[in-house]
Amino acid sequence: MTRRLADPAIPSGPPVPPRDLDPDAPSGPSSGLFGLGLDPGQARFLALPVPWQATVSSGAGTIDGPRALVEASCQLDLCDPVLGEPWRHGFAALDEPADVRRMSDEVEALVARLRAGETALADEIDAAGDVLAAWVERAVGATLDGGRVPVVLGGEHAVSRGAFAAAAVRHPGLGILQLDAHADLRRAYEGLQCSHASVMRRALELDGVARIVQVAVRDLSREESRLIGTEPRIVAFPDHRIAAARVEGRGFAELAHAIVGALPPAVWVSVDVDGLDPSLCPGTGTPVPGGLSWAEACYLVDLLARSEARIVGLDVVEVGPSFWDGFVAARLVYRLCGAAAARLEPL
Repeated sequence: MTRRLADPAIPSGPPVPPRDLDPDAPSGPSSGLFGLGLDPGQARFLALPVPWQATVSSGAGTIDGPRALVEASCQLDLCDPVLGEPWRHGFAALDEPADVRRMSDEVEALVARLRAGETALADEIDAAGDVLAAWVERAVGATLDGGRVPVVLGGEHAVSRGAFAAAAVRHPGLGILQLDAHADLRRAYEGLQCSHASVMRRALELDGVARIVQVAVRDLSREESRLIGTEPRIVAFPDHRIAAARVEGRGFAELAHAIVGALPPAVWVSVDVDGLDPSLCPGTGTPVPGGLSWAEACYLVDLLARSEARIVGLDVVEVGPSFWDGFVAARLVYRLCGAAAARLEPL
């Protein structure tokens, strides 16, 4: 079966943020991203919701994560005590693409059949994953070409593959900062190369990706462990190392400086929310004990904002469908965008 997805309407011209925004005005779920009520042409930060959970292997629900994040974002107050007023750059989210959601449902049904023994379906499932990756790549590429910062909202982590490709073409030597409980470095999982468990392996196959800096990984296979130990482009700060620093009284600051110091000048930030302590996003599909606290995650983001690295785009994925999960993820998105804004040229 040949599958196609309609390209989203990405503004072609440069962003024109309005000058008369009132970030303190009341807002509701229909007010758009962060309650600002902007259309995409006004936004320097443009969010692309990707409602996709075709290959999830534990808890479902992340197909509704982008919607939960956008709706909960209206409850944030937008004056950040550290990063100032990122809202001035303008934020908007594209409408959720119904055809992506529909294809996710179709492919998820195929994955269920594959797990029941119809292994010949793997090629068809991977082909659908390639269609999604190409769609995300075109959307993120058009966003970057228009002078905007793309913000990909997932959905399972597989949605990030196309974003990495678009950024790597435009920023050769790209670094990916990956906050995640899982390494996502399997060559294939369940016979699928488009799996959420393989997204960082696919990133390593991109010519323009120079480094992947992994933070808080604590659940990995032998294959992934061996690759981390032998692949020079991977720099790992595993969760057990972070936990040891806490227990021994050394704290997180020294490690955070090392994490940021390992990044090249152009960085894509990829956050699977299960990289955080599970109390922060309990509805994520595959939670693992451990992870960064909220204070540690914010410290790392704030340090990145003060560094020489430039955030060219970001994704926040595996978000659960509840208000709380969406709210925490929205706060993290806003903080990351604030860090990106610190290095933006004025319009």
